[in-house]
Amino acid sequence: MSVEVTIKPSRGLRIDLGEIWRYRELLYSIVLRDIKIRYKQTVIGVGWALLQPLAMMLLFTLFFGRFIKLPTENMPYAVFALSGSVFWTYFSGALSGAANSLQQYRYLIGKIYFPRLILPLASILIGVIDLMVSLVLLIVFTLIYGVQPNVTLLLIPIFALAVVFASFSIGVWLSALNALYYDIRYILPFFIQIWLFASPVVYPASAVPEKWRLLYELNPMVGILEGFRWCIAGAGHFPSSFWISMVVCAMLFFTGVLYFYKIESTIADLI
Repeated sequence: MSVEVTIKPSRGLRIDLGEIWRYRELLYSIVLRDIKIRYKQTVIGVGWALLQPLAMMLLFTLFFGRFIKLPTENMPYAVFALSGSVFWTYFSGALSGAANSLQQYRYLIGKIYFPRLILPLASILIGVIDLMVSLVLLIVFTLIYGVQPNVTLLLIPIFALAVVFASFSIGVWLSALNALYYDIRYILPFFIQIWLFASPVVYPASAVPEKWRLLYELNPMVGILEGFRWCIAGAGHFPSSFWISMVVCAMLFFTGVLYFYKIESTIADLI
């Protein structure tokens, strides 16, 4: 007896994150494949995860720490700059990867069915190993510069998850928009450079005038970076801007996933 199965597109917008779990083996395979490709035939291997934040830290320390002498709220500027560089290096790389993920795997999209949301998610997860390695480097630097270890260091995984969540919340928007408008891939590098200086990577958020502070804190990276530095220093009050960042990220996540699912059925034709 033959069985006939009819596959029809679902009606209306829906979010089925459980489908991601059902295809978790494919997600794992994509992430593992890209990690192997990233370090294949490289001389220093995972050392590249340390080189970029270290280079940024040295550059920022030289110009902003020595010459301009920006305030760092009683934290050695090298540690201050490295803490910002570690998260920013991951964040900027994750956004670029997510934005181009659909084009990168367009050969796969046209052949088999799988939830397309896996592709930007895989791009976000690929850099997590680099982030973990960089965080170890940061802890070593805090000890070298005499920053006393505090119990708040145990909260580092929470802030690491926060920057991963922020990257995916924005990355899913960029991946969908890049499928529709090819201009995104050319604008994104310039946009990320501007975003760097609109975030407290090389300067503290307290340097922003009070009248602009609330608008400034709508930038998701503000609360995450400020909270992360509070975690390292272990002094002062927990920054309320972190909760603002999480609310903004949650809004971007749900609207971005909804929009992604809305165009998912046409992605194969668009790219």
